[in-house]
Amino acid sequence: MLNREDPSNFFVISAPSGAGKTSLVKALIDQKANCRAAISHTTRPKRSEEIDGKDYYFVTENEFSEIAAKGGFLESAKVFDYSYGTSVEEAQRIKQSGMTLILEIDWQGALQVKAKYKDSKSIFILPPSLDALRSRLEMRAQDSHETVEKRMKKAISESSKWTNFDYLVENDVFQTALEAIKEITSGKGKKYLRDAQVNNLKALINRLKS
Repeated sequence: MLNREDPSNFFVISAPSGAGKTSLVKALIDQKANCRAAISHTTRPKRSEEIDGKDYYFVTENEFSEIAAKGGFLESAKVFDYSYGTSVEEAQRIKQSGMTLILEIDWQGALQVKAKYKDSKSIFILPPSLDALRSRLEMRAQDSHETVEKRMKKAISESSKWTNFDYLVENDVFQTALEAIKEITSGKGKKYLRDAQVNNLKALINRLKS
C-alpha cells in the first residue's frame, strides 16, 4: 500500500493526451519559483505557437538517435510516431541548481524514470470524463478528425496506467488541480497519494474504462 509521503525534489507528471498536463505544468512553473521543468527533445514538427528551446528542443530523427546512442537520454519514448526524450544533461543541470525538477512526460518515460531514480515521485493527471477529454482534443484546431480519434483511443488506453503512479489528481476544475499539484510538490500532498485517492476517484476510473 502506498500511503506514506516521502520528501522529494524530483517529480514526474504524466497524463492521457488531452488531460491538461502541459497547461498545469506551465502554470506550476509560473507560480512556484523553486520548480523548473526539464525541456524535452522531440522529433515532432513544431507547432506555430511553440518556441524551440522553450517548449521543446526540436530535432531530426538522426539527431535524436545520435543522442540516444551516446546514452544522453534519462528517458525516451515513441508517442504517435514521434520520439520524445529528456536529456541527462538537462535534468542534472536543474537538480544541481537546487531546484525541484519537473518532468512532463508520457507514462512510458515515467516508468523508466521510476525504475532508475528511486527518489523521484510520479503524478498522474486524470480527465473528469471521456466527453471532456474528447472536447479538449477537438479544441486543438491543428488536429484533424482522424488525429483526434487516434488520440482518443490512445488516451483511453493510457488512462489505465494510473496504477503505476504515486499520486492521482483529477483535472476537472483547473485551479483545483493546480493547487493539488502545488501541495504535492511542496511535500504536503498526502491526501493525493494513489491509495488515498482510489476510493474518491473509483467512479471516474470506471467511467474512463468504457
